[in-house]
Amino acid sequence: MTRGDFRVIIAATPTVGTAARKDPATMTIATATHARSGLALSRLGFGSAPIGDLYRRLDDQTAVDTVLAAAAAGITLVDTAPHYGNGLAEARIGTALRRTGRDRIVLSTKVGRLMSPSGGPFESRRFAGGLPFRARYDYGYDGTMRSLEHSLLRLGTDRVEIALIHDVDVWTHGPDAIEGRFAEAMEGAYRALDRLRADGTVRAIGIGVNEASMCARFARAGEFDAMLLAGRYSLLEQGALDDFLPVAADKGIAVLMGGVFNTGILATGAVEGAMYNYKPAAPEILERVRRIEAVCGAHGTELATAAARFPLGHPAVASVVLGAVTPDEVARNVAAFDRPVPEGLWRDLVSEGLLRADAPTPA
Repeated sequence: MTRGDFRVIIAATPTVGTAARKDPATMTIATATHARSGLALSRLGFGSAPIGDLYRRLDDQTAVDTVLAAAAAGITLVDTAPHYGNGLAEARIGTALRRTGRDRIVLSTKVGRLMSPSGGPFESRRFAGGLPFRARYDYGYDGTMRSLEHSLLRLGTDRVEIALIHDVDVWTHGPDAIEGRFAEAMEGAYRALDRLRADGTVRAIGIGVNEASMCARFARAGEFDAMLLAGRYSLLEQGALDDFLPVAADKGIAVLMGGVFNTGILATGAVEGAMYNYKPAAPEILERVRRIEAVCGAHGTELATAAARFPLGHPAVASVVLGAVTPDEVARNVAAFDRPVPEGLWRDLVSEGLLRADAPTPA
């Protein structure tokens, strides 16, 4: 079937890990071929921030096994960035690629941070471990070329399919600095990536940010192929419908949707200590999630399954990118994508005022 600029193909998927072996080998993963770039993007992508020691240290073998499990499950889209453990996630993916083979993977990484040996211990508010490098922002032309070259060395490959300009948003740089960073990115990083796209080093270029408004702004300012938006289109937030997603659909931009659990609460439910946007969830958010979870329960569907599947209803969304830190977590993510979500669930969320009526829902 065809949805927007994506030709969707259903492909049989082998089982993965202990959890997957308990079920019949009938799981499927869809692959969307993006008309603009020709890339075959699995509708479920693998996000590598957790294997960069996000919040806690992870041993190398488990991290590599997790990437291998994603590839064996039929996930073709693997997203990473220098920021994830100051290069650690890229290095671990590189190890996995040498074992599973490079050609089957659509690899996405990012530019905007340059790494250099720090001479001291790795420190980060979110990454518990990582490589002993110091990061600095650089969205200039030369800095972008160096950043991508460094990524290729850490990944152990001669190419990436997707290159994204990372974190040019108010969340990262603040309201006073964002105008300068946007200009730097368009005058430097965009020109560099456009050149690399023209010579075939990369197949698709775009941005990866936490704000739908910045996605829309970039989409209007240049010719981009793909954009990764984290946390701003979910069962809790649909503001991206007002501006960015219509622009993306009109321009044929493949939207990769990250952060669909809003930092955890749409996976854990409204439990004590549940996190929303990197902070403990406020009482009104907890109550809204309880109501969403009640509707899901009435339809025999887990909250996390509905949250992961919801963004794929929009014709501009090519893939939902989920992280994992063990092969069993990969297996659970794949299994969740194999479970049908009743259409009545979406209708009830709308009727309860928990989902915008204009939000496209998965068939």
